[in-house]
Amino acid sequence: MSRREGSLEDPQADSSVSLLPHLEAKIRQTHSLAHLLTKYAEQLLQEYVQHQGDPFGLPGFSPPRLPVAGLSAPAPSHAGLPLPERLRLDAAALAALPPLLDAVRRRQAELNPRAPRLLRHLEDAARQVRALGAALETVLAALGAAAHGPRPEPPATATAATAATATAAGVFPAKVLGLRVCGLYREWVSRTEGDLSQLVPGGPA
Repeated sequence: MSRREGSLEDPQADSSVSLLPHLEAKIRQTHSLAHLLTKYAEQLLQEYVQHQGDPFGLPGFSPPRLPVAGLSAPAPSHAGLPLPERLRLDAAALAALPPLLDAVRRRQAELNPRAPRLLRHLEDAARQVRALGAALETVLAALGAAAHGPRPEPPATATAATAATATAAGVFPAKVLGLRVCGLYREWVSRTEGDLSQLVPGGPA
């Protein structure tokens, strides 16, 4: 294991080892992007709810947590995993999100054609999370912690299944599915921000 890999496994293992300046800058840049997208994701979720009508947004409303093909929420055990494994899971989730957000946008274009801002923000979210995923992959590769071999693309069948579900489902299930995807987007970018913060010099241990 290289000294840089050792510092990733345990950021406090050798405080005398510092990241190369360009790598440190890349980590800070990627963390800043994750921080920004965490804010955007919260705003997107609120905006999505505002355009779905009742009962969405009503006090006490608890929508069913529909499964999303190809993506699940961070496991409760995520925080206890080694940092490299957490970052690899983050990268895999970020890679799965763009087609899911695109599917939600297409369905919302049918259900809410007069909500151009929401549609634009869904499109922006897909593009931005793709950029965050690419930046995180670059950081992982530089740290020697990338998954062995090329990362497989998100299964086309899973993406197609989600798109088909969103299209074929009735109005209410389609809205719930979109809410679930927006919620997963917020959870994973927030989780990515938290995990990256442990690599930022001066960040939490």
